[in-house]
Amino acid sequence: MMLSRQIFSARTPKFAGLLKTIRKMSTEESDVITQEVGDKGIIILNRPKALNSLNLSMVNKIYPALKKWESEKSLVIIKGAGGKAFCAGGDVKAIALAAFKGDKLGHDFFRAEYTNNGLIGNYKIPYIALIDGIVMGGGVGLSVHGPYRIATEKTLFAMPETQIGLFPDVGGSHFLSRLQGRLGWYLALTGYRLKGTDVLRAGVATHIVNSKDIENVEKALLECKNNDINSALAKFHQDNKSEFSLAPYLEKINFCFGAPTVEEVYERLEKDGSKWAEETINTLNKMSPTSMKIAYKELEIGKNLNLLDCLRMEYRIAVNCVNNHDFPEGVRALLIDKDQNPKWKPSTLKEVTDELVNSYFANLPEEQELRHKL
Repeated sequence: MMLSRQIFSARTPKFAGLLKTIRKMSTEESDVITQEVGDKGIIILNRPKALNSLNLSMVNKIYPALKKWESEKSLVIIKGAGGKAFCAGGDVKAIALAAFKGDKLGHDFFRAEYTNNGLIGNYKIPYIALIDGIVMGGGVGLSVHGPYRIATEKTLFAMPETQIGLFPDVGGSHFLSRLQGRLGWYLALTGYRLKGTDVLRAGVATHIVNSKDIENVEKALLECKNNDINSALAKFHQDNKSEFSLAPYLEKINFCFGAPTVEEVYERLEKDGSKWAEETINTLNKMSPTSMKIAYKELEIGKNLNLLDCLRMEYRIAVNCVNNHDFPEGVRALLIDKDQNPKWKPSTLKEVTDELVNSYFANLPEEQELRHKL
């Protein structure tokens, strides 16, 4: 199932102009700012109007800075500019438009992005992400694999990829599968949003501070001696001990999303019959059936793999998503035409065969496989 050009054919001139604009934007030198303060490094994601969403230009700047500082600095801080978002995800609109043109931007972007994720997860010095504001998709990949993830009451976390025909990537198969119970499977399929202290309760964040203190937190980290990061953060950590908003549903989540197949997830939700179950079914019905099955399988596999192997698997899936129907169609419906009416192919879970799902996980030609050089 190669990408159908009919999705965009009626609007080709418009999309050609959009693609040119996107490529121009992706070359901006200021989209990532690096700063050195003594023996500490700071990375600032600097596309505030785009909620700091990642493009190829950005990921290509982050990697060399991290590699250089790994042997020169005592710690690295990464944050987003603008006050609204750490990073709202990857620039999937650009990838979908490029795919229509036969451009391999998506292949190049995911390769560079996942290489960054692997480096962060194996970084030799402390890596601290200030995840104030929106943190989704690619922003999760730039934060969750590090040992320190500092949230605020304004933090909004989600992995909503099944809504656009993609899958929870950037190491999602690794970290989501290691959250409590079957919470990761629930977050992966529904794209449920976690806010504020919920991000801490779920295990996505390691600390939570008041957003008004975020600059003081950064200052304390830059001034901390002997890398005493824990003491610096302890001064600002404000856990109000509030209950996890999903706590009343965790038993249901563990049971329903502990089913062996996505079809059985539906069956268990239908038998549950509660308002929560009905709302969950309504949410799932909006998602790409293929993406849901891919997500379910990647987490089952990922729970037994290390991060680098998870990313290698995810790169194969990502390449196949770029080359197939649902991803560009999902982006069209949500972000381009914004009609909120994607035409998924296949359109039902029953039509998504095991053979089709397995094809997304198939090895790529050897020269195309993701190879980490950490």
